[in-house]
This record gives sequence, structure tokens and C-alpha cells, in this order.
Amino acid sequence: MVTSHRFAYVALSSITAAFALSACGDSSYAESEYLGAPPDDYQQGEVYDEVVENDFVSADEENVSTFSIDVDNASYTLMRRDIQNGTLPAPAGVRPEEYINFFDYGYAPPTQDPFSINLEGAPSAFGEGLHILRVGLQGIQVPNDKMKPTNLVFLIDTSGSMSGDLKLPLVQKSLHTLVDNLRPDDTIGIVTYAGSAGTVLEPTAVRDKQKICDAVDRLTSGGSTAGEAGITEAYRLAETAKKQGGNNRVIILTDGDFNVGRTGEELFTLVDTYRAKEISLTSVGYGLGNYNDYTMENLAKRGNGNYFYVDSLQEASRVFGTELSSTLEVIASDVKIQLEFNPEAVARFRLLGYENRLLNEEDFDDDAVDAGELGPGHTVTALYEVELTEEADSDASLVDVRLRYKSQYGADSELLERAIKVAELRASFEDASDGLRFSAAVAEYAEILRESAHSTGERFDDILAIISGAGSLPEADKRGELVDLVEKAKAMK
Repeated sequence: MVTSHRFAYVALSSITAAFALSACGDSSYAESEYLGAPPDDYQQGEVYDEVVENDFVSADEENVSTFSIDVDNASYTLMRRDIQNGTLPAPAGVRPEEYINFFDYGYAPPTQDPFSINLEGAPSAFGEGLHILRVGLQGIQVPNDKMKPTNLVFLIDTSGSMSGDLKLPLVQKSLHTLVDNLRPDDTIGIVTYAGSAGTVLEPTAVRDKQKICDAVDRLTSGGSTAGEAGITEAYRLAETAKKQGGNNRVIILTDGDFNVGRTGEELFTLVDTYRAKEISLTSVGYGLGNYNDYTMENLAKRGNGNYFYVDSLQEASRVFGTELSSTLEVIASDVKIQLEFNPEAVARFRLLGYENRLLNEEDFDDDAVDAGELGPGHTVTALYEVELTEEADSDASLVDVRLRYKSQYGADSELLERAIKVAELRASFEDASDGLRFSAAVAEYAEILRESAHSTGERFDDILAIISGAGSLPEADKRGELVDLVEKAKAMK
């Protein structure tokens, strides 16, 4: 394995220069340069949740698959960080669904429901004798200036572990970007925690931009990490400025290295208690070496929020700028997907990823069971590998797809149903849409990196050919970046 670390941290001087350019009202910044190098073994100090990947299920024994949606993409940006640092990502940190959902597949927009449902299937390019089935959701678009009234409280880790170049300085730049994209009547509060929690900024209208940015610029790092006290104070502050029917959210910015007060399951249980107060929690991760992906993912999941990892100024601009409404707003909550396969047409099936989002069959109709949230413009894509039976009739139903969702903080769910027949499957992988082909290639890339038992070898060249040929899809810059990442991963392997 190649472990060269020629490209690593965004230089602190570059981020400082960016502050000077932004002047608290201009989110432009100079192109960052890469300097320095992290330790070769930095991943050994990081924490990931070991997940047992999904295996094939015989449709004769169990023909129903149920799971919660997941719009997080931190796993993808952590991979990007690692590849750019000259090392492969930790297999335990690779979540295929987050790789797939990093991209926009150009799905048809919704017409009446909060999202459209897109079904497609074709013979697989990576599993002999298998078909790939794609279920895709596309949320309605909401421009930043059309969002609901917004009340945000930032919980910022200012402990000593946040002193690295890509930690607190990048957090500060992220907040400058956010302030430039909110509206005058939206409010921002800031709580910091290091040894103990303290309120740095009471909820303040964004029209007082200079006051907010001055508070951000005064932040310094030092001390231990008292996450529990910080979360309690942040939720208290969010309640004081709560906007009825609006976006009320605590956003925690940290490396996840909590070492004072409750940690792990006790900390997640604390977050559970605040869900009923209709205040969401988003976790945004920074840095490397002591990064705790496990804690960050579970805080967001238990707090009815989303999870991002910011590895660059550009990613901060995406999360807190161009895709801000998707970060903050919710158009559908507790979104569950259930597929019922026809055993006469399907011999076995396997869901790619979503291992920590699986639900029991009976959970689908139970509105008390928590599931994921969908933001404006979000796409959600799930892939199944499916083996057809020898006697599968072209006119037979392949699978019935059901979705349940609520309005944000609604009590009762709505049901949507779709179906696809065997005859509707594409004749070949080459006949499939660019979106299906591209998503299958991204999934295979993740399968290789996670060292999946179901990967059909390190077929990097096939992956590169597919993603390079998906010219009809949006986000050419993201696709071009992926080509570079796959080529680097191939060299390391």
C-alpha cells in the first residue's frame, strides 16, 4: 500500500487569508494550497462503528426489506480526505449509501408529493447473473431565500483537540460562509465547550452580521471536551429563540473527541430527550487523527438531523452555502422504504449499504418508529442486487415499493406505493440510464474500499469507464473529482 502523504492539511495561513478576504460579508476566498503532512498512522486514533454488511436473503424465506432513508454523506468526504492524504479509508468507515447519495442523478422532479419516486433495473455489470435495482427519491427544491424562518445555535468544540489547521480555523470559515447565506431575520447563537460550556453569543439576528462574525473570530482552542454540558446549554439556548413552524436546529461542530461528562450511548440518550422539543441536531465533523465518526453519526441520527464531514473550504461552501436549504430544512420526516419482492420472480436479493438503517418489517407501519429526514433538493438512492428465478415471467411483478413519510414533526404518516415488473427491466447494463450505471459504479467503488465479500475483484478500470461516460448527469465537477479519487485509490491498491 502506498502511504505517501504529499497532500494533506489546508494551510492555516490560507484559511487566515480567507478571513481577511471575506470581511464578514463576502464569502469569497483565495484558492487554498496544501502543505504539511499528517502522521502515517493517523487513522489508528480514529473511531468507526464496525458494521456487518448485508448478505443475500432468499425471497422464499423472507421477501420483505425495510429501511430508513439516509441523506448523510460524511463517509464520502472522509474517503476524499484520506485519498488526498495518500492513504485508503478505514474499511469500517465506508458506508456505500453515503457514497451513492453524494451525487445528483437527475431524477424527475416531484409533481405533487414532497418527492418523486424513480425505479429502474438492469443486468448488473459487477455481479454475474444478477440484476441491479435502483430506488431513487428526488425532493422538491427550496431556494435559500424561501426557507422557513431559521433559528440556529452552533455548539462549537473549542477544546485543545480542535487546534489543528483543519479544525477550529475551518469551523470559523464555515460560519462566515453560513452568515453570508442566511436572511436578516434568521438568528444565530453560539455555545462553546472546553472543560465547561459557555454562551458566547445569545441568539442574534443575522442583520447584526458584524456582531456575529466578531464572536466567531474571537474563538480560541484549549482545554478538555465537555460535550454533555455543551449539548445541554445549546438546546436551552435554541428553546429560548424557538421559531414556531420554523427551522430550529442545534449544529455541533467538532472532531467528536468527547472526554468529559457522558459519552457514547449515554450521550445519545441525552439527545433523544430533546427530539420531542422539535429541535433538530446536525453534526459537522472536522480534522483527523482523533476523529470519532461513530459518535458524530449517532448524534445526528438520534437528533433527527444530518451528518457532514468538512474536509476543505470548498466543502464548507457547499454545506453552508450552495446547499444550505438541504442542510437546514426538512420537507419529509421519518421516511421509510419497504420493498416486497415477488418470490416467483426473485430468488434472492441484497441491499447495498444502509446496514445501520435497517428496520423490522412491522416498523414500517408503526409511526412511533423513528426514521430519516429528507431536505429540499435531496436525492436518496438505494441499490439492490437481485437474482431472478429461472421461471420469472416477463409480465410478473418484480417488486412492490412502499414509502411512508410525515410532515416535519407530524404524527401521522402518508403512504406512497409504486411497482416495477420484470418486463420493465432494461435488456442490458449498457441500455440503462447514466444514473443507474453511475450509481452502480460508485457502489462498487465503495464495496472495494470496504473490502466487501461481495465485490467481484478490484475492477477500477471498469468503474472509471462507467463514471467517465456518464455525461448526461449534473455535477460534472463532482464526477471529475471522483475519477481522480478512483485513479489514486487504484494506484494505492
